[in-house]
Amino acid sequence: MSLKIIFTDDATDMLLSIADFIENKWSLRQAEKFLEKTYKTMDLLADHPYMFKASSIKENVRIGIITKQTSFFYEIQENEIIILFFWDNRQEPLFNG
Repeated sequence: MSLKIIFTDDATDMLLSIADFIENKWSLRQAEKFLEKTYKTMDLLADHPYMFKASSIKENVRIGIITKQTSFFYEIQENEIIILFFWDNRQEPLFNG
């Protein structure tokens, strides 16, 4: 059974911001490829919620990878997965682990 994927408002805003950045710096096609990869990752995550490593932020929060430059943090709940936010890996780390 696949879990439902829900994006927080922050996650949605950050995802759109990253896509806009990619489009402005490279091209619309590159931004589209990034979004395609993101949604394919979300589809896999719905079926395999524990496929990414646990974080030390909070129990049930895990860190997923979209690209070398982009990670996302998510929380597994009983019937759904909450995408908390996306993170540009070139920024200062939020925490170690």
